[in-house]
Amino acid sequence: MSDRLTGKIALITGAAGGIGEATAELFAREGARVVITDITSARLEKLAERLEGEGAEVLVAELDVSSPTAWEAVVERTRERFGGLDVLVNVAGIVDWPGIEDTGQEAWDRVIAVNQTGTWLGMKAALPLLRASGNASIINTSSVLGLIGSGAAAAYQASKGAVRLLTKTAAVEYATRGVRVNSVHPGVIVTSMIKTILDEQGDRQPDIVRTPMRRAGRPAEIAGAMVFLASDESSFVTGAELVVDGGLTAH
Repeated sequence: MSDRLTGKIALITGAAGGIGEATAELFAREGARVVITDITSARLEKLAERLEGEGAEVLVAELDVSSPTAWEAVVERTRERFGGLDVLVNVAGIVDWPGIEDTGQEAWDRVIAVNQTGTWLGMKAALPLLRASGNASIINTSSVLGLIGSGAAAAYQASKGAVRLLTKTAAVEYATRGVRVNSVHPGVIVTSMIKTILDEQGDRQPDIVRTPMRRAGRPAEIAGAMVFLASDESSFVTGAELVVDGGLTAH
């Protein structure tokens, strides 16, 4: 690798699988010291062992992103272990597929708590350390469903649309305070959650058919976008939407 993140300390949520895991792996290989978090630590320990075997410095922390006290504790552990923070990557998220009338209050509240409130809480808790860095980056994971409607997934789409604009307002607020804030918008990516849906669709796979490149993306392809936004290569990029969707939103 090219050591694009050497010297940077990065905190990544949702690192136990899919996009979060791929991002943690690539960040570590590009030279970052990484704090990997998820709701449970079992799979994180295996990831940490693998990355440490490759020479990376890793801190493992359980984190319920919907809990402000949990965020405060993880940020403090990061400060104690590494002395600061340069990059926050908000990946953790959940999905609920029903539309407006079929979405229950409990499901709605949970999706908003994790995807939307969790992103805000993460920024709020991490910003003192990020501002102290003087050259920091926040990367919030939205979705193509934060850009276009699907006719379903009401809570998920509402939360991802909110993440998009929360990112933009934070970018403006911190543009002269040493923190860039951008959002990444994945299309159909083969994670465990999406693979189940694609398998259920069988040969039809309408989500693939609607994608001009006629395939699903890989988590590693999202991780590459994350590295760009975390690195100094994107030093004049803030408030942007980096869409990685095989052309899905192009038509």
